[in-house]
Amino acid sequence: MALKCGLIIPTLNAGKNFKRLLEEISRQDLNCKKLVVDSESTDGTPELAESFGFEVLKIQREKFNHGKTRQFAVEYLQKKFSIDIAVFLTQDVFLYGDKTLSKLVEIFAENSEVGLTFGRQLPHKNATLEAKFLREFNYPAKSQLRSLADKKFLGLKVATASNSFAAYRVNFLQEVGGFPTQVILCEDMFVAAKMLLARHKIFYNAETQVFHSHNYKILQEFSRYFDIGVFHSRESWIRKDFGSAESAGKKFVLLKLKNLWQNNSAEIFSAICHDFAKFLGYRLGRLEKFLPEFVCKLCAMNKNFFNKKDSEN
Repeated sequence: MALKCGLIIPTLNAGKNFKRLLEEISRQDLNCKKLVVDSESTDGTPELAESFGFEVLKIQREKFNHGKTRQFAVEYLQKKFSIDIAVFLTQDVFLYGDKTLSKLVEIFAENSEVGLTFGRQLPHKNATLEAKFLREFNYPAKSQLRSLADKKFLGLKVATASNSFAAYRVNFLQEVGGFPTQVILCEDMFVAAKMLLARHKIFYNAETQVFHSHNYKILQEFSRYFDIGVFHSRESWIRKDFGSAESAGKKFVLLKLKNLWQNNSAEIFSAICHDFAKFLGYRLGRLEKFLPEFVCKLCAMNKNFFNKKDSEN
């Protein structure tokens, strides 16, 4: 029996490029229920999504949470349509071909042990060297089936996933408690780790791709990694069970600097500044419980997180 799929995209003022993504989705060969969860966009995003056949659910902007909002969407589609697979995109990706989504989910029919799959992310054409290196490091050209045993040589990276382009087996997702309701970000890593601990498998599919990257400035790097530090501080069990993030970060920095030294030495100073900002932001985020709330808001990328610890969708 064919698996029922639901496609979920959280949105907030998705901008002019969102139409291109919707057009690409309309050409996909995967039959799925389509849902946008919109956080009070003011640029016509909900209306545009509806014109492409998406159902739109609206939530208050300040009540958006990376985990809770996605769990809300999954439960809505599962209750209404009994979906088996939940596919996630973010509003800023572009799809690579008309079989992008069907290739992503085909593993669920082939391997009953897989609970989560995610695809390869390629840098946008205008990506900076920093963004290109990060995509190449995190999304290699070879596919990989991961299990808990792989943490011996992958460490924390074994639980890496990205909801910019991922799909979940809904009953496995429910089994591990769903997406966490209060995380600043990294809800995908949280579920990936839970699935591995429950002896399910994760499939990284390099054969299906999207274009997705960010040209973060140095202060943005600091803020994003502050948020990652907050996540690792609050979810310390992940570091305990899978290892620290610092080892993977160190490997990335050394590979990047080696490449720059050989091919583009003029960019080394900029790369060092970006890496220092990431390190400083991450370490400060790990100490967030000792910081005043106004300092956390000042440092964080997701500033609303510190306003609504007990909020409901």
